[in-house]
Amino acid sequence: MIVSNSDLIIGGWIFMAQLWGGRFTKETDRLVYDFNASINFDKRLFEQDIEGSIAHVVMLEKQGILTCEEKDQIVKGLTMIREDVRDGKLVITSEYEDIHSFVEANLIDRIGDAGKKLHTGRSRNDQVALDMRLYVRHEVIEVSECLKELLTTLLTIMETNLQTYMPGFTHLQKAQPTTLAHHMGAYFEMFKRDLLRMEDIYKRMNYCPLGAGAFAGTTYPLDRAYTASLMGFEGPTLNSMDSVADRDYVIEFLAALSTIMMHLSRFSEEVIIWNSNEYRFVEIDDAYSTGSSIMPQKKNPDIAELVRGKTGRVYGALVSILTTMKGIPLAYNKDMQEDKEVTFDAIDTVKGCLALFTGMISTMTFRKDVMEASAKNGFTNATDAADYLVGKGVPFRDAHGIVGQLVLFCIDKGIALDDMTLEEYKAISPVFEEDIYEAISMKNCVEKRVTIGAPGRSAMEQVLAVYKEQLK
Repeated sequence: MIVSNSDLIIGGWIFMAQLWGGRFTKETDRLVYDFNASINFDKRLFEQDIEGSIAHVVMLEKQGILTCEEKDQIVKGLTMIREDVRDGKLVITSEYEDIHSFVEANLIDRIGDAGKKLHTGRSRNDQVALDMRLYVRHEVIEVSECLKELLTTLLTIMETNLQTYMPGFTHLQKAQPTTLAHHMGAYFEMFKRDLLRMEDIYKRMNYCPLGAGAFAGTTYPLDRAYTASLMGFEGPTLNSMDSVADRDYVIEFLAALSTIMMHLSRFSEEVIIWNSNEYRFVEIDDAYSTGSSIMPQKKNPDIAELVRGKTGRVYGALVSILTTMKGIPLAYNKDMQEDKEVTFDAIDTVKGCLALFTGMISTMTFRKDVMEASAKNGFTNATDAADYLVGKGVPFRDAHGIVGQLVLFCIDKGIALDDMTLEEYKAISPVFEEDIYEAISMKNCVEKRVTIGAPGRSAMEQVLAVYKEQLK
């Protein structure tokens, strides 16, 4: 039995809006149809499908493949479909195999035979390759804007905390004093590189696959460069087989999103630690924390914890598409349909995490006194005490041992280096003089580090000027 594209369900078998079927004489099994269909997730590509179709028919008319009247009919029909979907007058349903079938079937219903010419010189292979590329290109810009908001927030925190002293850590042990501005600057650099990766991905992927056909181009005299220009691409892709057979730009994007999440996760881990009763470096705003159902004293850093947890979700998307693509021979294979759901989910996750994390840190209170006290009590100025002795002529290795004795003395007494008397200093080494106290003060320990990239105020002010210029 031969059925048309307009048939819906016949005896429990599906033929709704398929773009194929002429060589088939047997109905598609329902389970097969459902398994094969992608409409439930690729409907997200609706806007891109309409945009690509309009550009395609405009090019077809330019090349004399469609008449001006046919082009106008199709463009008007596509525009009306887009408006009706946006307004909720037309609903994308699972009766259609994919978004391409939905658009074409509704177009034919509205304008008749002219709609049947929409697919001239085109395959679903290059059509979906275009749709996905347009979608990812748009989302690269969206993620970039989220990153810029985060960077702006970090810059504000840095500008107001140039002299907020805190311990820096190595091996999660207090190491040397630094400032909150310097600490935030490390994350600024990470997210700045994430932004640069977005820009790099955009440039590399901004080429148009439409016109590649199924994989070998077409005999129609298409002007692929013109089609590309209509949609803001740098030009057409240069190999029709590669155009439909790879998704490496998706992999690049997911890898970059995974790196963003890795950076957010590291930052979240620190916020969680800083929010603990043991550290008390920060107070998370009530709007970005939750309580306990049983313990009334609790104020939990749920946003930071969820960001940390969702990192694995984005990693999973990257591994999924890498695994999907690794064994696919040229050219297009239906396996590649699996690129969409995981990518959509990863994009939604990253954008949500960026927005919430930015809101959380922008409203977070930093306990400056607690931070500075922690730096003093953790002997973060011990290296500076050793450098003081070197300045007095003591060999560094000897100075290192002397300061080690000082630390042991302080631990035994339960005091900081700043709390020792001069007599106690001299009892361990007669080299010490009254100027030791200035040498190991938090302010001096930080401010004398003035090389570019260091936490000293003068160095940080130079860096902040660069950051402001980069964010313009």
